[in-house]
Amino acid sequence: MIQSLYGRGWFSNTNRSSGAGLRNQGPPVPAVILAVCFFWGVPLFSQEARTISPEEAVDLAIQSNLGLESSRVSTTTKKRKANTAWNVFIPTVDIGGSLMRSNVASTTSTLIPVPIPNISGIYGVTPYSVDIPQWHVAGSLQIALNLNFALFEGMRNLQLEYESGLISYEKAKAQLERDVRKSYYQMLLVQENITLLKENFAAAERRVEMARANYRAGLAPELTLLQAQVSMENMKPGIDQAENVLKLSMAQFAMTLGLPYDTQFALIPLADDTAFIPLDVADLISRAASGKPDIQELRQSILILESTRKKTFYQIYTPTLSLSWNADPTFLGDPWKDSWFMENGWKQQSGMFRLTLAFRLNGLLPFSTEAQGLKEIDDGLSSLNIGLAQAIRGTEVEIYNTVLSLEQTRATVEAQRLTVDMAERSYRLTEQAYRAGLNDLLEVQNAELELRKARLGVLEQQFNYLKSLIDLEYAIGAPFGTMSNAQGNSSSENTMENTK
Repeated sequence: MIQSLYGRGWFSNTNRSSGAGLRNQGPPVPAVILAVCFFWGVPLFSQEARTISPEEAVDLAIQSNLGLESSRVSTTTKKRKANTAWNVFIPTVDIGGSLMRSNVASTTSTLIPVPIPNISGIYGVTPYSVDIPQWHVAGSLQIALNLNFALFEGMRNLQLEYESGLISYEKAKAQLERDVRKSYYQMLLVQENITLLKENFAAAERRVEMARANYRAGLAPELTLLQAQVSMENMKPGIDQAENVLKLSMAQFAMTLGLPYDTQFALIPLADDTAFIPLDVADLISRAASGKPDIQELRQSILILESTRKKTFYQIYTPTLSLSWNADPTFLGDPWKDSWFMENGWKQQSGMFRLTLAFRLNGLLPFSTEAQGLKEIDDGLSSLNIGLAQAIRGTEVEIYNTVLSLEQTRATVEAQRLTVDMAERSYRLTEQAYRAGLNDLLEVQNAELELRKARLGVLEQQFNYLKSLIDLEYAIGAPFGTMSNAQGNSSSENTMENTK
């Protein structure tokens, strides 16, 4: 296409103007190429893969994962409530004002003193009528505070809620780290599998070429060539499927880390020497009963419900002390004619300070709503305790099953390592025979392929062992890496001692 553009003069550095005969220098060729690529969306550079380790992936996920961010916001909200729990002792203050107009004008009579004629210093009284304004202005101010033992337990309840939020956040954080590490190693395993599939396909291509050469030389029938071609073509869907699985896994992994879905990763291969750790089932079960995040969350839920029961009990069966003070100043004059600041213009009508001690008797009736609500809380506590016991039993079985799986994986790896040794010996012997002219190249390649298969089997079991260790670390509440990153038996034993 570019050659055709050059042939048409589109990329010429000089163009003749019509009629003037002058040469106008055009844009440089690289600039035009960049413009065309930008316009058509052609990528000029391939996206560089991002090298990332499991620890870096975990740190990035903790910083950017949206699910964990939601848990962090919820914890912040609970912390703010716990820090301001004392605000229940702030009295309620209500202030208001009213402008009123009577439907009918009214008057009031009063007696006023008047001097008596010819008698000095002696006064009498006479009736006097005063018109009451139809318009009235009145204000209101009320301050109230209710005190009960439930307020103090409510403050403790908010503190327990905050602690529960911290446990939930740590649980979500641990689950995220567990999932990120397992996804990382799963992608590594898929990569190794794709490498083996491509090597199998390359060996199949070599067999097809050899069958074609033998067929052309008359040393093999056409059926042999067709069988080799069919075997090769049948491998393509498996390779495409494995590559799609890896692409989808990387997209999900990138979204977990808060990165664009099309981010490419360069994963760090797993070390060949996997450390098998001696495990004490009884010790692991004991640690999981107190350290597993799910069990810690259940225990905290029980504490919160117990505090809620206390608060409800105090609300039902303890008296409430109410303190209140109110004032209602009223303007005596006409608000439209008289000055609001005139002398003796405002009068207190019925303001007072009130101290009330009240006790609700409904809770004394066993069939009342209050009493039944307390029984429902007791039922909830019983259910939570049963759930906790079930969770502990389930954790015991989970730990036991995980340890058995780890032991089985260890035995499988040891057996497959013998297979690798035999495959290596077979490969060396086949290679020696090929050098001596006793075998052809295809047999050497097949022996090498069998060696790679055996090594992949060992690697797959190593990944399974590592992922089971990660699950075990989560189950006992140990920091990730205390067992899964151990190297060597001696260091593994020291690591286990440090985590106890």
